[in-house]
Amino acid sequence: MIEAVAARPDLELHVLSGAQQPMQSREKLAANIWFHSLHVPKFGWLRTGYQGCVRAMRRRFRQIQPDIVHGVGTEREGAISAVFSGFPNVIAIAGNMAEIARLNRARFASYLWLTAQLENFLLPRTGGVICNSLYSQRLIQPRAKKTWLIYPGLRGLFLQPPTHVGPRDCALVIAGVISQRKRQLELLQVAQALHRDGLKFEFRFVGPIYNRQEPYVAAFLERIRPMEAAGYARYMGTPSNAGMVECFDAASGMIHFPTEEAFGSVVAESFARDLKFFGTRTGGIVEIAEGVPGAELFETDDWPGLTEAVARWIKAGNPCPAGAATIMRQRYHPEIYLRQHLQVYQEVLSGRKE
Repeated sequence: MIEAVAARPDLELHVLSGAQQPMQSREKLAANIWFHSLHVPKFGWLRTGYQGCVRAMRRRFRQIQPDIVHGVGTEREGAISAVFSGFPNVIAIAGNMAEIARLNRARFASYLWLTAQLENFLLPRTGGVICNSLYSQRLIQPRAKKTWLIYPGLRGLFLQPPTHVGPRDCALVIAGVISQRKRQLELLQVAQALHRDGLKFEFRFVGPIYNRQEPYVAAFLERIRPMEAAGYARYMGTPSNAGMVECFDAASGMIHFPTEEAFGSVVAESFARDLKFFGTRTGGIVEIAEGVPGAELFETDDWPGLTEAVARWIKAGNPCPAGAATIMRQRYHPEIYLRQHLQVYQEVLSGRKE
């Protein structure tokens, strides 16, 4: 969105973000784009229903006087701040919190339970909800006044020509926050099975770790240590956007095997780099992979099928299918993304004027 808006001097964009610590950040990201980092003490976040964030953002909204407020994500401060902004507003879904809570049998008063309640409260109170996949739209429609389907746009960096020249490593990228929903620990079992069969490859895990003491994360870090020493699995931290492109271009495949996925931008990004793809047949992944060369999808718990497919691909010389990048540019170019959002904003604003 930011890249596309920067090329449109007739538009003005203000990006607001709450922070629990005061931050020094750039005030302007482009001639027509401003960034506002708002300090909100810890008490003003989830434990109080994000009321500190809502109040801080309302004050800034009154200064900016926006035509419309676009809140991103029901899991944090974005959506609730938009709904209570006092201005026409829409919400964009990042993750389907009620569905994630259901699938994970969230405990009463847990983080997932609370965000599910917040989502159910907010959806009928906004002018409409922008859904990132048909899967999300089906989940959201019964709870919202109106919905629109807009697939997320890819960052321009991922749509540029490949940086890597020559044969690619027999490596598979596994990208995402290290968590039980993304199932990196289970994928280490797949890597171990392939290694025992004498195959030469490397699983490259990238993504943030928010709490190293969390049992699932701690088990992942402990389990991967001997695999790193053996050379067939590695945790690479959280690369920059440019570093992520380099990571994709140095590999030849990707595995994304979550239990649930609203859209899966990382899947589209991997296709934009012409990687072989193995993933679960769930959520938005199915929509992204439709018609894309070399995409293989499996049922959520089909670990034998995944292991066998990856083994066949490695034995075949880890080929990269051609053509996926062209499809991604046609579907998810940022200019298409911006144009669709402007149509939604105009629809909401025209409805307010009637």
